[in-house]
Amino acid sequence: MPTAVLAATAAAGRVLFAPIPDVKPVSAIAIVAGAALGRRSGFVVGAVAALVSNLFFGQGSWTPWQMYAWGLVGYLGGVLSDRGALEHAWALYAWGFVSALMYGAILNGYYVLGFVRPLTWPAVAAAYAAGAPLDIVHGIATAGFLAVIWLPWGRAIRRVVAKYDLATR
Repeated sequence: MPTAVLAATAAAGRVLFAPIPDVKPVSAIAIVAGAALGRRSGFVVGAVAALVSNLFFGQGSWTPWQMYAWGLVGYLGGVLSDRGALEHAWALYAWGFVSALMYGAILNGYYVLGFVRPLTWPAVAAAYAAGAPLDIVHGIATAGFLAVIWLPWGRAIRRVVAKYDLATR
């Protein structure tokens, strides 16, 4: 149940922040889910959030790419948490920023493979360069959302997991 609630919250947050380009809480919520509930839940939160929010924005050939990219963000958040890499605030915020760049790299890859013709190295570099400012904004926003939700949400999720014996790690 916590996984479904977090996925719905991430999808609703993406819709709520839609007017502000690339400011969306999905990556941060997927990271929190991965850290608090485990890597599989982190993946599911990211993937389901993309699928459900695209019911509002429109489904398309980009949806599986978004599902994979945000799922990977949550999964790796769980992996890093399991290894103790997110215990320091600077490491958490750095992962938030880098995870958004990784998400952007995957989605930019979708754009390059689907729409860049002729497919040459200069054209690929230009496509990635065109997306870089938005990817950076996404990274800053993800770190900002993590700064706001990491402690209270993580504490609440761990309390629910312990209370109802939902440990799945």
